Amino acid sequence: MIFRFDFGNPFCTEAVTKEIPAKTGLEAEKEFSVYGELSLNTGFSFKMSLQKNSVIYGFGQSMGGINKKGRKYISYCTDDPVHTEGKDSLYGAHNFFIIHNPGEKHTDLGFFFDYPGRITFDIAFTETDRIIISAEEKDISCYVIKPEGKNPLEDITRQFREIIGRSYIPPRWALGYMQSRWGYRTKEDIESVYENYTKAGIPLDSICMDIDYMVEFKDFTIDGEKFPSFPDFVSKLKKDGVRLVPIIDAGVKIEPGYDVYEEGVKNNYFCKKADGKDYVAGVWPGRTHFPDFLNPEARRWFGLKYKVLTDTGVEGFWNDMNEPAMFYSDEGLSEAVEALKNTDLSKLDINGFFAFKDKVTGIANNENDYKRFYHRCIQNGKEVTVNHHKIHNLFGYNMTRAAAEGLNEINPSKRFLLFSRASYIGMHRYGGIWTGDNSSWWSHIKLELSMMPGLNMCGILYTGADIGGFGYNASRELLMRWIEFGLFTPLMRNHAALGTRDQECYRFENPEDFARLIRFRYRLIPYIYTEYMKSALKNTMYFRPLSFVYPEDMDCLEIEDQLMVGESLMVAPVLEPNSTGRNIYLPEDMIEVRLTNTEEIIQTEIPKGRHYIKFPLDELVFYIRKGHALPLAKPAMRTDLIDFENLSYIGDKEVIQKAGKEGIPPYKVYIDDGFTTEYKEI
Repeated sequence: MIFRFDFGNPFCTEAVTKEIPAKTGLEAEKEFSVYGELSLNTGFSFKMSLQKNSVIYGFGQSMGGINKKGRKYISYCTDDPVHTEGKDSLYGAHNFFIIHNPGEKHTDLGFFFDYPGRITFDIAFTETDRIIISAEEKDISCYVIKPEGKNPLEDITRQFREIIGRSYIPPRWALGYMQSRWGYRTKEDIESVYENYTKAGIPLDSICMDIDYMVEFKDFTIDGEKFPSFPDFVSKLKKDGVRLVPIIDAGVKIEPGYDVYEEGVKNNYFCKKADGKDYVAGVWPGRTHFPDFLNPEARRWFGLKYKVLTDTGVEGFWNDMNEPAMFYSDEGLSEAVEALKNTDLSKLDINGFFAFKDKVTGIANNENDYKRFYHRCIQNGKEVTVNHHKIHNLFGYNMTRAAAEGLNEINPSKRFLLFSRASYIGMHRYGGIWTGDNSSWWSHIKLELSMMPGLNMCGILYTGADIGGFGYNASRELLMRWIEFGLFTPLMRNHAALGTRDQECYRFENPEDFARLIRFRYRLIPYIYTEYMKSALKNTMYFRPLSFVYPEDMDCLEIEDQLMVGESLMVAPVLEPNSTGRNIYLPEDMIEVRLTNTEEIIQTEIPKGRHYIKFPLDELVFYIRKGHALPLAKPAMRTDLIDFENLSYIGDKEVIQKAGKEGIPPYKVYIDDGFTTEYKEI
């Protein structure tokens, strides 16, 4: 059961696709107040009581563990590459959560606060027995979801997913291994990556191209000197099953003669300042304009620009810098320079020094700059002008929407790979996300694990982190352990920043260890693809906390470093350096699967309970539920070469033997062409 309460004049974000009748006015205030203390005097304020043992799930891409209790979260898409414990905001804004009250039936509730601006969620942080939600304006749509089925956590999530629309489905090749790096500057650089992966026997399906492939970082351009005969290059790699995936940034370079700039200016497709002039911000190309992605005409114009690259044979893209990120604005830069000029250095005390310092370091991604420009939007059939700050979280969502709608118009029957950095609920219909500019830190493997179920709850299924870490330098051990978890994430990409250690798998000693792991990923793709399609077509989760599957097991509530993957599998990766084992909890008897350093698969039945398991760096360990079987394909170097027909099976021997006697497979694999939108029933 889903209830909607509208306060003030909510902005239609289009996050929800299913019509839910709204309570409004005094009726809404009265009925919504059943759930807590509501105040609309100055903006929006709502306080809910929590039980001592309540568990909070959700919030998509956010800091903290799987249980979100005890932290403050600020939904305001933020370009911050240093994801340390004290950060409140990341790249996404996902305002959905579930309050789970263990042992008390019919008391769990789901909440979605559809608000496109800055909103704060204080989850038992200021007061340990309360959730406090506050927003600057009272214009908000609040959804309350009550469970209908036996498993409240699964049921609330399913109901929410049903009202926000079907999750994006990528082409099947997008489940293959990706290699990326900021710094692949030329055709020769990419050829070297392709050749070295092939030589090392490590499967590879795509190579991502960062901003270096463009002419002066201009969107929809290809540097012909660095990448001569680009269509031929794309075709050559694709013949061997390897795709190129270029980046597209949100800022358009201000340059007379550049067609994207000139068309945008001529047709008023860029965001405006209060005086009606096009807003200017500094990004990679220098001074840029931002396309007004909330304007349907501008969105279509920008989306069709992707044809410049699809005409070369490109089949996938990643959208970046779309929070939107900005290094400076003209106004912000001028204000900072003026303030520094007027600073009397001879009278500088410590407070003055920090004010001086903050004026400089605060130029980039300054919230005041987001208040300086405006969008033209359609609301209730009418064109309105809205300040960006009030709808900030919708920018990246609508950039990816522009791309998806444009690609659909370019080729309606084709699946394109599309993933983004910034997002809001609703964007999951158009593409996936990677979890942003992380670091080569052990804590960020666990952070990725913690994010996965929350993102799935919000419909974002095609997701994963920069394996090995984007910033800083990855050790061989860190990369190996990250891959041991990353080989289960739908988006499996190794990506690193300019100036960091080269972290392609073949650059480390004994690259055969990486090859063995990634080959096993390809053997698992029939399972990964099937479970992904189940999740997308049936509005379920690909990654689940253990408590979603075992709601009666109170021990599962405290498990923060294990996840269920699909219906049959559980992972418990190593998250600490210099470890050759770890403690695990099995909520039922399970079958341990161990891939040895000789590629032998050893299966061992392990009883329910707590165990210490040996997990050497050069082995892979995971668990299959009793009563379940897992399909394995033969090894392949590309997803295009995977044989989905002739499979072997591991898992419960009785299930496998019984199925063999009956002449049916012990696991039903989902098979389609992997390229078109002709999805089958599942």
